[in-house]
Amino acid sequence: MILDAARHEFASAGYAATSIESVARGAGVSTKTLYRLIPNKAALFEATITNRLDRFASQVRLKGCDGDDVETALREALIACGELILDEDVIALQRTILGESKNFPELAQTFYQKAIRRTESTLASWLKAQAARGLIAIGDVDVAAGMLLGMLAFQPQRAALFGRAAVPSRKELKRRARMCAALFVKGVSSGR
Repeated sequence: MILDAARHEFASAGYAATSIESVARGAGVSTKTLYRLIPNKAALFEATITNRLDRFASQVRLKGCDGDDVETALREALIACGELILDEDVIALQRTILGESKNFPELAQTFYQKAIRRTESTLASWLKAQAARGLIAIGDVDVAAGMLLGMLAFQPQRAALFGRAAVPSRKELKRRARMCAALFVKGVSSGR
């Protein structure tokens, strides 16, 4: 409850305007309780990012590594990535970070390390596991993961970030993930 309230508060009010008191009020807990759990606003910001990514990383691990149908598994992993990257709250949070990074450069650094790099690393680990199983032949899994995420999310993320379009619907996300997975698997097929 606390992290959901904090995520909402950071996204809607911005980092500078968010207070521990407003988050506690939004979560329905006392300020004293919140301070007992999380020592300061910077730690609360990091916890909101880390919590979301922990759930995402376990979801990709669970969906990605069963069976021999790498294209279907990749599609499911990409849907999980897209649900994270193209989430309205995440995009609102990115707007906040971009707007406040001059005054709070640690926000951009935290988001980059805890969200962007960790998402790429999770997908790269998934690709590495599939290569180890002989399902795909791939060289640099880190570069491939970045390319896949770019292909999946870059255009709709920019459109949503700059207010030019809404985030894609689940149906559209599934369509994009299906196209990306098919194109990628065709390019890295191990011949199995």
